[in-house]
Amino acid sequence: MKTKLEYIWLDGYKPTQSLRAKTRVEENFSGKLEDCPVWSFDGSSTEQATGGSSDLLLKPVAICPDPTRKNTYAVMTEVLNADGTPHESNGRAHIDDDDEDFWFGFEQEYFLMDPQTNKPLGFPADGYPAPQGPYYCGVGAQNAFGREIVEEHFDVCLEAGLNIEGINAEVAAGQWEFQIFAKGAHSAGDQIWLGRYFLEKIAEKYGVVVNWHPKPLGKELDWNGSGMHANFSNGLMRTCGDKNVFTAICEEFGKNIKSHIDVYGAYNDQRLTGKHETAAITDFSYGVSDRGASIRIPVGTIENGWKGRLEDRRPASNGDPYKIAAVIIKTTSKAVKGL
Repeated sequence: MKTKLEYIWLDGYKPTQSLRAKTRVEENFSGKLEDCPVWSFDGSSTEQATGGSSDLLLKPVAICPDPTRKNTYAVMTEVLNADGTPHESNGRAHIDDDDEDFWFGFEQEYFLMDPQTNKPLGFPADGYPAPQGPYYCGVGAQNAFGREIVEEHFDVCLEAGLNIEGINAEVAAGQWEFQIFAKGAHSAGDQIWLGRYFLEKIAEKYGVVVNWHPKPLGKELDWNGSGMHANFSNGLMRTCGDKNVFTAICEEFGKNIKSHIDVYGAYNDQRLTGKHETAAITDFSYGVSDRGASIRIPVGTIENGWKGRLEDRRPASNGDPYKIAAVIIKTTSKAVKGL
């Protein structure tokens, strides 16, 4: 029996990497990750190599059924140089979380756009729809736009075995969100990228564009942007029962603003303005149940006796979850060591 394997990777485009994919056929494939061979590709066509030395390698790191195609597995890969070392575009290789002590919940926002008008679904060709208000978790044809794509994506993710935890319409017309939770930063990143891949494939079928830009409508307009809020915890946070631990972590994040913002997504300055439930990119703050802060301390963490998670609200919708998780782990670990 012949099986299709869709190899998925991130290219070298800057400032935001894009998804790439190609398919190979395997005979009598077991369905197991360890039986997915390393495969080469032309890096000169993806801004990852020069034409004179263009062979790069795709190392499989995660696998799941691909419900969008018959007899197919989706294989998430990371890019290696020809000698087997991580390519410079490979953010996954820099995650220091081998024991999966860190748990992540990413809230992935995005816009669905009409390629003819280059505006979100629900926007007229000229002008704008009614102001924000009725669209968040809205119901009805006058409030929800593109639901058929969103629902199909939800079902595909569930069928593929991704740990998708929910979906909802977001604050702006044509804006949506899905949430992924995973134990371990590698798995969280793999699943977000696979979730993005499936969404792109489904929207492609409908002739709709998925826009990951954090502020596609411009910062001068009164419309929300798109983020990818990062909820995170480690074993200590989940068990300590100590407010001082959470305070120390938040304070350490405030000392490392640049290292975080540098990997939280391009054009994020257009979104982090201090308006529309954001803190300004030049500032840092944290607060209980405060969606206008850089880091929100969920009220549930306090009600649970200071055991639980934090939410970094700064990552943009186009950020690389691998790089975001890596810097969160680094800063949190540094704070904990200082206690």
